[in-house]
Amino acid sequence: MTEKQDKILSSALELFANEGFNATSTNQIAKKAGVSEGLIFKHFKNKKGLLDALYVQVEGKLGAGFTQIIFETDPKKVLKITIESPFMIPHEDYDFWRLQFKLKWESDYYNPEKMQPLIDKLAWAFEELNYETPEMEAKLLEQMIETIMVAILRQGKESQLAYKDFLLKKYEL
Repeated sequence: MTEKQDKILSSALELFANEGFNATSTNQIAKKAGVSEGLIFKHFKNKKGLLDALYVQVEGKLGAGFTQIIFETDPKKVLKITIESPFMIPHEDYDFWRLQFKLKWESDYYNPEKMQPLIDKLAWAFEELNYETPEMEAKLLEQMIETIMVAILRQGKESQLAYKDFLLKKYEL
């Protein structure tokens, strides 16, 4: 990928994540990236092509975030890493995650199975730890982590530290 393509994608990411896909024009992206609008069309065909390219990057970050959890063999560490993961995301990646949450509402990008590997691993951990309903506990924790993540993206990590401490204590980690 060229430097200009990277600049176009980073500009589109920032605008899509903060202004929304529909509210952002290719003209705005071109101005922010310091390129011609025609260059966007040359490299990405259209605005949806830009979003598709960003979606691939977002999916890659999501997969990378799951890797450590999926390959962990200690059930308590699975829970601890999962709870701490939203707090480990660098601030410079926040736009990727904002876009991820915005895309949940777009039918072309919504994939309800995306979180299943994490839920399955959490269910395994809760089963190993002898919880009565490991699948429900896994789904509950995944929902709590998602809620915490949204709040972090809006209000910062400090706003959610009490929940992190609460969950670590709840699960005796």
